[in-house]
Amino acid sequence: MITISGKSVFGGVSIGKIMFYKRNDKVIKRTHVDDVDIEWKRFQDAKDTAVSQLKGLYDKAIADVGEANAMIFEIHQMMLEDLDYLESIENIIRTQEVNAEFAVATTADNFAQMFAAMDDAYMQGRAADVKDVSERVLDVLCGVDGGMKEMDEPCIIAADDLAPSETVQLDKSKVLGFATMYGSSNSHTAILARTMNIPAVIGLGEDLLAEYDGKMAVIDGFTGKLYIEPDEETMKVMQEKRQKDLEQKALLEQLKGKENVTKSGRKINVYANIGNVSDVGAVLKNDAGGIGLFRSEFLYLENTDFPTEEQQFSVYKQVAENMAGKKVIIRTLDIGADKQVDYFGLDKEENPALGYRAIRICLTRPEIFKTQLRALYRAAVYGNISIMFPMIISVNEIRKIKAIIAEVKEELKSEGIPYRDEVELGVMIETPASVMISRDLAKEVDFFSVGTNDLTQYTLAIDRQNSKLDPFYDPHHPAVLAMIRMAAENAHAEGKWIGICGELGADLELTEEFLKMGLDELSVSPAMVLPLRKRIRDCE
Repeated sequence: MITISGKSVFGGVSIGKIMFYKRNDKVIKRTHVDDVDIEWKRFQDAKDTAVSQLKGLYDKAIADVGEANAMIFEIHQMMLEDLDYLESIENIIRTQEVNAEFAVATTADNFAQMFAAMDDAYMQGRAADVKDVSERVLDVLCGVDGGMKEMDEPCIIAADDLAPSETVQLDKSKVLGFATMYGSSNSHTAILARTMNIPAVIGLGEDLLAEYDGKMAVIDGFTGKLYIEPDEETMKVMQEKRQKDLEQKALLEQLKGKENVTKSGRKINVYANIGNVSDVGAVLKNDAGGIGLFRSEFLYLENTDFPTEEQQFSVYKQVAENMAGKKVIIRTLDIGADKQVDYFGLDKEENPALGYRAIRICLTRPEIFKTQLRALYRAAVYGNISIMFPMIISVNEIRKIKAIIAEVKEELKSEGIPYRDEVELGVMIETPASVMISRDLAKEVDFFSVGTNDLTQYTLAIDRQNSKLDPFYDPHHPAVLAMIRMAAENAHAEGKWIGICGELGADLELTEEFLKMGLDELSVSPAMVLPLRKRIRDCE
C-alpha cells in the first residue's frame, strides 16, 4: 500500500480505480518554412477551428455547470483573439521563418512565464489558461484529439491538474473523485468537486505517478490522503468511514422540509452562500431557505473586461427565478484585497486589506457601481432580491449609496425599463467601526449581515491570508463574539434583523451561542445547511 498526503478540498470517501487523464503527446519541433504567408494562414485556420471548438464547449458547460462557470470558455476565445498573443506568433513565424507549431509553443511558454511571475494571484491563474488555449491550437495543427479515453466504469480521475476545457468534457456520472498533483483550493478542479459534491485531494505532488493508472485507490477527503492499492485493514476502515458518512447524509436528508427550530421553539433562518449561478442547484438540493450571500464579484473575476449590465442582469434574474420567491441577498462587488482584477487597473498597495476595495471602489467609480445597481434593480422584478454593501464604516457612505440608487431609479424610469422600487438594503458588518456605529447604521438600512472573516481579521489585527499567523488567528476570540453580540443588540433595538454570512456561521460549536445572541439568520455553504439544521434542532 502507498499513502500520499495532499490537501482536501471536499470531504467524503471515494473508492475505485484510478484513471489518469491522458493528454495526447505532441512532439513540437522547430522546422524551417519557405513560405511564411502559407504558414501564417495555416495558424489562422487552426486558431479558427479552436475558437469553434471552444464555442461548443461553452454550450456544453452552460448545461453542465451554469453560465458563470461556462464563461471561462468565452475568456479562452478572447485569448485566442488577443492582439499581443497573435502578434507574437506571427512575428516568430515571419522573422525566424519557422513552423506554426513552434511559434505557438514558444509564445505559450513566454506568456505563461510572464503571467506566473506577476504578483497578482488572478493574473498568475491566467498562466494555465494561456497554456490551455495554446494546447488546443497545437492539437489542431498536429492533427491529434485532446481528452481522455472513454470511461467504462466509475473511477477516480488523477492528473497533474485539470484545465476548465478538460473538466467540462468529463462524464460527470462516472467521476468518483479527483486526485491532482498540483492546483489550489480555488482551482477549477476544486470548484467542480464542490459543485458535484465528490471527494477531492489536491497538492499530492510528484508522488502521484502515472504508473498508478488502473490501480485500486481510496480518497479520504476528510484527511486529504490518497491510498494506492490499500491493504485489507485500510480498505475495511475506509469502507466503514464511507458507510458512516453516507448514513449521516441519509439522516440529514430526513431533515429536508423541517424547520430550523430549537427544542424550545426558537426559530432561525438558514440560508446558503454562493458564488455563481451553478451553485443554485446545490442550494435547492440542500433545502436552504434562501441565499444569504451571492458573491457578485465572481462575475468580475471570471471576465476579461467589466461585465455589462445585460450580462449581470441575466445572471441575477436567473438566480432570482430559480429561487422562486425565496430571499436572494446579493452583495455588491467586493473587489480588492485578495480579489484582484487586472482590468480595474488598481495600484499595488502595501496593505491591500486596508486599502482601496469594495464599497470604496464603488463610491469613487460610480459608473461601475451604477451598472451593477441597474442590473440588480431590474432583476428584482423577477424575484425576492435584497442588496447588501461590503466594507461600510460610516453612515455617510450609506447616504451616498442611497443618492446613487435614487439616480439609477430615475434613469430606469425615464428609459421606460421595468424595475422594482422597494428593495431591501443591508450592510456587511465586517469592521470594528461598523460595529461601534451599528445603532446609527441600523436606522439607515433594513438588515445587517456579519462578515466574520474580515471582522475577525480587523478585530485581531491579523492578516487572514498569512499562514504564519494561523496560531494567533482565533475566530472564537471573546472580542470577536462581543462584536457580533453588540451588532445584534443594536440591530434589534432598531427593529432590524441580523445574520452571519462568514465562515463562523457554519461553526457548529458556536451555533448555540449565536442563538442566545438572538441572531435571526445564518448563511453557510450549501453542504452545511442540513448539518446546521440538525445542530439547531438539538439545541434547547
